Amino acid sequence: MADKRRANARAAAARVANAARGVNRRQAAIDAVRRLRRALPGDPGFGDPLSAAGADSAAMVARLADRLFDEAPRVTHEAALGVLQLWHAGMQRVGRGQQSSELTLLFTDVVSFSAWALQAGDEAALVLLRELAKAQEPAVLAHRGRVVKRLGDGLMAAFPSPQLAFDAVVDARERLELIEVAGFRPVIRAGLHTGRPQVIGGDYLGVDVNVTARLMQRAGAGETLVSETTLAGLDPEQVNTRRKKTFVFTRTKGVPDDLAVYVASPRAPG
Repeated sequence: MADKRRANARAAAARVANAARGVNRRQAAIDAVRRLRRALPGDPGFGDPLSAAGADSAAMVARLADRLFDEAPRVTHEAALGVLQLWHAGMQRVGRGQQSSELTLLFTDVVSFSAWALQAGDEAALVLLRELAKAQEPAVLAHRGRVVKRLGDGLMAAFPSPQLAFDAVVDARERLELIEVAGFRPVIRAGLHTGRPQVIGGDYLGVDVNVTARLMQRAGAGETLVSETTLAGLDPEQVNTRRKKTFVFTRTKGVPDDLAVYVASPRAPG
C-alpha cells in the first residue's frame, strides 16, 4: 500500500511538473508577462544585448541570466528580466545606474588622420592611435568625464557639466602637443552639446547625440563648436565664445533647424 501511495505521489508530481513546463513555454503566457513588463517602470526591453551592455550590476546580472536560458522563449525568463528591469530602474532613480540628469556630450576626431594613415601605414597608425588614447582618455577622466566609446581616431565622452567637458578638451589638446608620429602632429576638432540623451546600456542615443556628432564634423582643425545649451554652462571668465555665423546645418530629422552654434576657446590668463 505504501509503495502504491509513493508511486501515485511521484506520478502526480510529474504531472504538475509537466503542466508547469507547458505553461512556461506557452506563447500566450509569455505575451502576458511581456505586456506586464511594458507597464512596469524602466526599459521594457531590458535584457537584450543593447540594453544589457552597461557596466552596472543589473546589466551584468542580465547578461549572466541570458546565458542560463536557451533561445526558446520562457515565462520564467521574461519574469526574471522583469525583476532586473525594476532593479535597473530603481538604481537610475537613486543615481546608482546610468546618469539620467542633464549632461554634456563630447565628440572628437583627428583632422586628416585617414589621409595620413594611408600614407604612413598600419604600424604608424596604430602607434598614433595608442598615443591618442593615452592623451585624450586621461584628460576626460581628470575632468569627471566618462569615455562612452572609442571611435577610431576619436571618442565620445559624457560629462556632468559643460565647463568640465570644455576643460577636458583643452587638457587633451595640451597633451597632444607632445605627440608626433612619422612627422604627423595630431590636431583634434571637437563638438559639445548639453541635453538629456536617451540612455541604453552603456551608450546614449537620440537627437542630442546626433547634434553633438554633427557639431564635431563641422568644426575646423583645432576648433571646438558648442551648442547654445552648452554655452549657457560655460564660465565667461575662462572661455571666449563667438557665434559661428557661417555654420549651416544640413536638414536632419529631429535636429533643430535654428540651432545656434558657437566657437569656444580658452581665455588667455590675465
